[in-house]
Amino acid sequence: MVNENGPLDADDLMMLAERAAQLPASDAEWVGILLHELQRARTHEAELLAARASSGGPVDHGDGELGEQLAQIALDTAEWLRTLWNVGYMGAGNFRSLPRSAFPSIDLEDIRKSSLFARIRQGKYALPFPPPTRHGLPWHELLEGAEQVHPVEAEIVRDETGQPQGAIIEACAEWLVIEETSENQAYVVQHQGLGPVYRLRFAGGQAAELQRESPTLKRRICLQRRGGFHSYTLEWLGENGRTQLVSLRAATWDRAESEAEHWLATTHPEMYGQVCFERCEE
Repeated sequence: MVNENGPLDADDLMMLAERAAQLPASDAEWVGILLHELQRARTHEAELLAARASSGGPVDHGDGELGEQLAQIALDTAEWLRTLWNVGYMGAGNFRSLPRSAFPSIDLEDIRKSSLFARIRQGKYALPFPPPTRHGLPWHELLEGAEQVHPVEAEIVRDETGQPQGAIIEACAEWLVIEETSENQAYVVQHQGLGPVYRLRFAGGQAAELQRESPTLKRRICLQRRGGFHSYTLEWLGENGRTQLVSLRAATWDRAESEAEHWLATTHPEMYGQVCFERCEE
């Protein structure tokens, strides 16, 4: 009997070929063509596996084990989908469906355009809040890129009294105006009240520059060396004036700062990007 849970072996194929020969002529013809195509595909598969083995590449033996690269992609995909559900945004667009009761459909274009998925594939943390968008696509570079000044198209939305109510920057209408400065057509803005603060300067019409403001707070990251071991700790001053010590899973200063940024984005997203870190050793 043919094993329905695994690939057909040579005896199975021979048995099927013998049974096909007993079919009526009208059916035997097309079944024979199908079996021939099956044998051709099986031969081609064997040739591919042999070529991969001879080149020293990983061979998929069909036993359910994943290669390292495929396993990492699976982990990254799981992290991406978890973030989409918990946070509610994706690369090809935004969706707001709180309370979410059903996961939204995802097509190939969403995967290809998702900067969030690309970010996770690069080994970076997913932000716990939606980043600003630029013409509908997440604008992670604005939050984390080295470039501090970005040419943009923007406009200020005002109420009936002329007071600024918000800003539309690069087709994103979720910017808050924190302050209208005394400078000519300059504003301090923040996206949804979360993340870094920026200064928006108009040059004429809708042409403007968006410049990230320098951090206004400073917190210490301390390296402790004891008994041959070392650890990094963030000193965070809470609203009650008490200092909270946050352990950072890191082995280097750069990773410690990255972990501190991730902790800040998770616990105090309204201050993310507004804190610089001072290194100290104890």
